[in-house]
Amino acid sequence: MKKSTAPASVRDLCLSHFKILKIPITPTDLDSVLDRADKESLSHLKFLDLLLGQQAASRRDRSVERRIREAEFEERKLLETFDWKFNPQIDRLQIEELASGDFIRRQSNLIFVGQAGVGKSHLIQAIGMRACAAGYRVLYCTSSGLLADLTASLADKTLPLRLRRYQRPELLIIDEFGFDRVERIESPQAAHLLYKVIVARHRRRSTALLTNIDFDGWSDYMGDAPLAMAFLDRLVEGAIIFKIKGKSYRATKAKPDKPPSNEQSAS
Repeated sequence: MKKSTAPASVRDLCLSHFKILKIPITPTDLDSVLDRADKESLSHLKFLDLLLGQQAASRRDRSVERRIREAEFEERKLLETFDWKFNPQIDRLQIEELASGDFIRRQSNLIFVGQAGVGKSHLIQAIGMRACAAGYRVLYCTSSGLLADLTASLADKTLPLRLRRYQRPELLIIDEFGFDRVERIESPQAAHLLYKVIVARHRRRSTALLTNIDFDGWSDYMGDAPLAMAFLDRLVEGAIIFKIKGKSYRATKAKPDKPPSNEQSAS
């Protein structure tokens, strides 16, 4: 490699600056960019872009990866891998708009209503992945997991601490709301605990809730009509409501292939 023509004192001073600022640029990295700048007569700004751009990109990638880990997604789903043809009534443009994260910036809630298997979890986790890439803090949980965590906190008196965990993220995703009535059986206070989470986030953060029961069934599920109404009011106020109708992808995949007809068997 051609030796840098920059004065050694200035070069060493720059390397010292990088070390103080904790920018991991090695002498080899610096010399390589200096050589290219000499050969291509690069402008000062282009030189800086080449020198710092890769470091900035690496740091962004690490930040995104950290946010994805902290989100605790069940699976790392992507919109690019969603089967849009299976239930073509799902509006891809609307989903892409949600994935832009604008509803999070506006602190609006998002509610997906639809039967199991239509793709709600895939879509919301893909939206959550995009939110992580855009710099938002996200936390994914199931309704039963959230309530089990909060119920356990009652016993060791850490409820305020646990509530703060669910209050902090810019986007809290609560999946499988209404999927399992055992939540109420195991914790008579489940509905009140869930209400505390929604109240703590109301008009401050975005909450995405996925459910297989329509709004008129929430009162029966929560077992407390006034509380269900208060819960619904706070969650739905200004929310984006996305109702998905269609076939169950999982159920379709689980169906056995049709047995061959007698004519086919005989051939």
